[in-house]
Amino acid sequence: MWVVKLGGSLLGSPELNAWLDMLAQQSDGRIVIVPGGGIFADAVREAQRTVAFDDAAAHHMALLAMEQYGLTLKSLQPKLVTAASELEISERSWQHRAIVWMPSKMVLADETIPQNWSVTSDSLAAWLAGKVNASRLVLVKQAQIEDSEAPLEQLVKASILDQAFVEFAAGLSCRIHVVNKSGHAEFARVLAGGPLPTRAF
Repeated sequence: MWVVKLGGSLLGSPELNAWLDMLAQQSDGRIVIVPGGGIFADAVREAQRTVAFDDAAAHHMALLAMEQYGLTLKSLQPKLVTAASELEISERSWQHRAIVWMPSKMVLADETIPQNWSVTSDSLAAWLAGKVNASRLVLVKQAQIEDSEAPLEQLVKASILDQAFVEFAAGLSCRIHVVNKSGHAEFARVLAGGPLPTRAF
């Protein structure tokens, strides 16, 4: 199983549709897509600045924002299916479908996950990778990765990865790849058995 996080900043870009089409066609039950928050999470941030509700409420709303983005992805590529639990992920995998994760049920059930903005879809993708024993974790980003050998801490400092990512990724046994949104063709070759010519940990 591979966990692939599609950043919210890809929304509206032609690259997003290319990723969705490729994942739907080549997944064969091997892919779980983690949706970013994008403009939906930005709306939660803005609302919190305006109304000053607490971080626990913002955390719950941000998870629902990820689900809004996930539903958008499914609408853009109808061959995708959604899953909200480990059992549903397994069932959809057996059906050889490309899966979009709906995170709120699983994440809210884990009281060890901090309920603040240090944890975004990046860290939750790493958390899910551990849950499903993923063989690879791929984070698809708008940002260009200038140094393919840069440590994770440097990507956190550059705001390419969220503040909690290093902690969430620490216990993973799978390889981690951070790729630009333009890398869908290379990724397709990887799914077909080829090497991934980008950073790996």
